[in-house]
Amino acid sequence: MSFYSGNRQGNFPGPIMGNPLNGLCEKAVIQTRKVFDACMKQIQENSVQITVTDFTPADPTYPLTFISCQSNSDDVTISNVVVDRFDDRPCFARVSGDVVIPVTVSYTDANGVSGTGTGTFTVSNDVVLYVPQPSIVPYKIEAFASAICSGGTFNESNLLTTNMCVTIIIKVVVDADILIPTYGYAQIPPCQEFTQDTCTGFFDLPLFPAQQQICPNSANN
Repeated sequence: MSFYSGNRQGNFPGPIMGNPLNGLCEKAVIQTRKVFDACMKQIQENSVQITVTDFTPADPTYPLTFISCQSNSDDVTISNVVVDRFDDRPCFARVSGDVVIPVTVSYTDANGVSGTGTGTFTVSNDVVLYVPQPSIVPYKIEAFASAICSGGTFNESNLLTTNMCVTIIIKVVVDADILIPTYGYAQIPPCQEFTQDTCTGFFDLPLFPAQQQICPNSANN
């Protein structure tokens, strides 16, 4: 079993059935990242130029022929962040910054050898977000991005020109200790092993036949 495979125990994640107050047993402090605000933008960036480096295999033969590219979402960063609060809206601010998105580019070189390289491109953002007041534990501005290339061409060396379809999420977060109601510890069910069950059906048989099936009229004898 797992949390969602054949598990019928009470303390496991999933939809709440019935009264959500049933089973609440404590208030627990968890250390987590609280999101105060977030927004998402989806844009098309045309004629983006990406300098491709870190070739695998090394030293490809130019010119290169573009195949595809996509972002490395785990390594997205935001730099040059400026938070400018509004005088008439104390908890809101203009948040600007440059989201730097790394990408992996696939290509074939002049000898027909397939390879990959990496590069980055930058998208400027200027948005309005809820920003908490200053505290001992500071807030942070974070970014997530996902992007794919829509076509692309290389020049005579390693400069790629492409159109990018980009989704960017900007968040205002604080590392915090949060008090939440809980149902206690989750019960971890045993794993359901994947096997080719040649004995399916055989192991489901009872060890001995049911007594009434052997002698249905034994009470009359």
